[in-house]
Amino acid sequence: MLRTALVTIVLAIVFFVAERYMQVAWLHPSWKAMLVFFISVSFLLHRLVDLGLQGDREQFVPMYLGATVARLVLSLAFVGFFLYRGVADRRTFVFDFLVLYIFYTSFEIWTVSRNLRRDS
Repeated sequence: MLRTALVTIVLAIVFFVAERYMQVAWLHPSWKAMLVFFISVSFLLHRLVDLGLQGDREQFVPMYLGATVARLVLSLAFVGFFLYRGVADRRTFVFDFLVLYIFYTSFEIWTVSRNLRRDS
């Protein structure tokens, strides 16, 4: 979880610098809400998988797949909520969200596979 927090802090710094000192068309003004959402979901799902693994190690795969489905459903709800409220520049919002979704999901898979190689 510490790695995820560090990556989020680095992304926040990069986005802040890009927003503050450069005129970038690819960065939506709601980037802060997106980063808060992704760090919150990552923390929640990390705790869910940890709680599920306390009793039985064979439950890792179902718990991890359940966490992935929960991330997808929560992400769809987040995007749906913002689109329903009429967020400005919808295309940029959805593009930024999808890029962050793919980034965080890839980072999580890399972290899990790295830990599994070490434990096997």
